[in-house]
Amino acid sequence: MSAGDVCPRTPGYSEPMTEIDNATRIEADSVTGNLDLMTIVGAAHTAQSNWARTPAASRAEALRAGATALREHADELAATLEAETGRPADSGREGVLAGAGTLDQYAELGPVHRGHTLQGSWDATDFMIAQPRGVVVALTPWNDPVAIAAGLVGAALATGNAVVHKPSERCPQTGALFGRLLEQHCPDGVLQTVRGDGRVGAALAGLPGVDVVAHVGGTATGRTIAAAGARTGAKVLLENGGNDPLIIDADVDPVWAAEQAALGAFANAGQICVSVERIYVHREVADAFVSALCEQSQRWNLDPQPLVDERLRTQVHAQVRDAISAGAKAPVGGRIPEGPGTTYPATVLTDCRPGMRVIREETFGPIAPVQVVSDFATGLDAACRDDYGLAATVLTGSMDHMQQAWRTLPVGTVKINSVFGGAPGGAAQPRGTSGTGFGYGPELLDEMTTTKVVHMEPAPPRR
Repeated sequence: MSAGDVCPRTPGYSEPMTEIDNATRIEADSVTGNLDLMTIVGAAHTAQSNWARTPAASRAEALRAGATALREHADELAATLEAETGRPADSGREGVLAGAGTLDQYAELGPVHRGHTLQGSWDATDFMIAQPRGVVVALTPWNDPVAIAAGLVGAALATGNAVVHKPSERCPQTGALFGRLLEQHCPDGVLQTVRGDGRVGAALAGLPGVDVVAHVGGTATGRTIAAAGARTGAKVLLENGGNDPLIIDADVDPVWAAEQAALGAFANAGQICVSVERIYVHREVADAFVSALCEQSQRWNLDPQPLVDERLRTQVHAQVRDAISAGAKAPVGGRIPEGPGTTYPATVLTDCRPGMRVIREETFGPIAPVQVVSDFATGLDAACRDDYGLAATVLTGSMDHMQQAWRTLPVGTVKINSVFGGAPGGAAQPRGTSGTGFGYGPELLDEMTTTKVVHMEPAPPRR
């Protein structure tokens, strides 16, 4: 299938919703060719009405069946993802299995997602009940497409919504396969997968009749979606870019700190939403830390992982060149390898300063920019001076510094003494330009529902 096609099993729909005018249809068609997005959204609305009436336990069974299908096809999904994005199959398979686990989690949580009751006067009762919002548009990225899609799609389906899912154009085949594996366990129209580029996503996000737009991806796109939601009234959930800091205190082992920094900056070639993007190290351990980080980067370069495409590699290298031209040094990496492929070496940048792009902006590549700070307070202050608010990591043995850090950092997630990790069922809520709303965890069920308050009193007897 070509970009812009609808995956198999998408039903037709002959009666577009009346509130969607012809001008909107023409605008959508102008960017999606023969793909009729209005028909797809209309079909989702029709299917959602019955899906919302389906017992929560039955919806949960559909998610469990989808999770089983993901596990059975994990190798195929991982191989497809590797062919499209270069992500090694072993790593991609981990993402698929994580996605299956997420579907199982929402299968358990969905049926017990509930409201609460209030007692007013003796003969009156108020209750608050969660109801599905309607049609959810899920726009998912390429760097961990199955795990992220499973979260958004799973939470939406568990709570009785219908979903139109558009995966990234950088991994259309992976997204199509994911969709087919889940669609076969849902009634027609409840889950539809649309393929196309960013124009298709923008058209979907701006359609009247869409009740929720959930997007994981770049900040600029997220802002456009937020503006569209303001026009249409759709609820918008955004996990945009991040510029996550790592603060290294004076009392930690610099070799261990370098291992943590390398893992945070270089895993999956830095193509992780919560990768380490900037490092603030205490001057007392700076020399030992930088030396150890250079050794770590050389080890990572023995088996470099590719960036998703040449476009991203060009962007990453432009930030490195900009930093070097402004006075930074690259003791390891910093050059585009000769020959085919899209790899970029794990790169250490020292002598970095606040105004450099590599410090101010998300890089999304295997770059570790290091800035030496005089004390912990200075590092914490520098880490806070950023418009993004996704996550941050602090390496310290001081309980006082831990408390200062998690209370002060203006981010959704603070990690202490581990660059990655988190308990099963954990959630996160980005801040600033990194987005809005919960993107996973039990709280995502709340985002996918709206609360109705009902007040009941007995009718007076007939006269």
